[in-house]
Amino acid sequence: MNQIAQCRSWLSRDVERDTSWVRFLSDAAIEDIDSALQHAKSTSKPLLSLTPNDFPLAQAGLEEIQAAYASTQQGWGFCLLKGFPVERYSVDEIKTLYWGIGLHVGVARTQNKNSDIMTSVKDTGGQYKVNGGRGYNTNAGLDFHVDFCDVVSLLCIHPAKSGGTSLITSSLAIYEELKRTRPDLEAALQKPFYFSLQGAGANDEPNIYPCPLYGESQGYPAFRTNRKNITAAQEYFDDVPRLEDDQIEVLDWLDEMLKEPRFCFSMNIEKGDIQLLNNYTVVHSRTDFEDYEEEFRKRHLLRLWMTIPGSQPLPDTWRMAFKDIRAGAVRGGNRGKGITDDFLAYERRQANYHHMHNIFSG
Repeated sequence: MNQIAQCRSWLSRDVERDTSWVRFLSDAAIEDIDSALQHAKSTSKPLLSLTPNDFPLAQAGLEEIQAAYASTQQGWGFCLLKGFPVERYSVDEIKTLYWGIGLHVGVARTQNKNSDIMTSVKDTGGQYKVNGGRGYNTNAGLDFHVDFCDVVSLLCIHPAKSGGTSLITSSLAIYEELKRTRPDLEAALQKPFYFSLQGAGANDEPNIYPCPLYGESQGYPAFRTNRKNITAAQEYFDDVPRLEDDQIEVLDWLDEMLKEPRFCFSMNIEKGDIQLLNNYTVVHSRTDFEDYEEEFRKRHLLRLWMTIPGSQPLPDTWRMAFKDIRAGAVRGGNRGKGITDDFLAYERRQANYHHMHNIFSG
């Protein structure tokens, strides 16, 4: 796979004109997924004990799911896969379905201090810009950021009454724009920025990590930002080096450019859609939203953080953040405080199944 040749920078007008990033599940794939779900339910296994053989996808379902994930590693770097018949199923069945298809593409990462393997993106009254705050349990608009994995996957069960629009920007295009218009700031991107883990680190690791915003490995570019977590590291960790003037300036520049309409594309995620984003070439956000009053109609998405066998190598300067920077390695995630033996067994089993490097669980 040649990431430089295949993964392209884009402007918002490009993805408006060419909608090849939208994929539709075929009827055959939908039936394959339903059949696999029924088989998985018959095993009565919890999610972490399920294997790909427990969720046996036939050819159409397997090929369409794997092709969608593979598309994030080339071309636009993102995909919207439409047509999951979520109205057929209970929320628990949807979770099993969603987890089951993930078994066929890679290894899920834990996402928070509780070491959750799947999170509900739903307003439960959380606060965003506070110490330890996360965006997924609020109705707030979010800073542009990337998640701690190769591919972030969002499955929409219910959209909001209004708002909650997904915003995505090509980090490759932003980097090109910075080199063209602000070459004086290019070096600042490659200085270490300290990020807070917002309390989601493992018990034996610090709750901060250094990581430049941009780097390359073997010709593969990678970009990373989350200003809220950078600010939190500055505010709550006295031993973190203070940001230099050019680092603050480049963060301010990014705040403006990432949302600039020329670069930023707005996408509505509808019921039954799965959005897949490459976290090294696409930065994302969302607008704030208003919910319905009825609990069963409230905005509800399910999120998986996936590491996949077709992933690119990462810069050596990202090693402290991701632990393993080799292409196709199990990496990233917020390890959290709740890692179990069942998760370690799942992680090891999935890594072996997909022939992925795995330094976490042997």
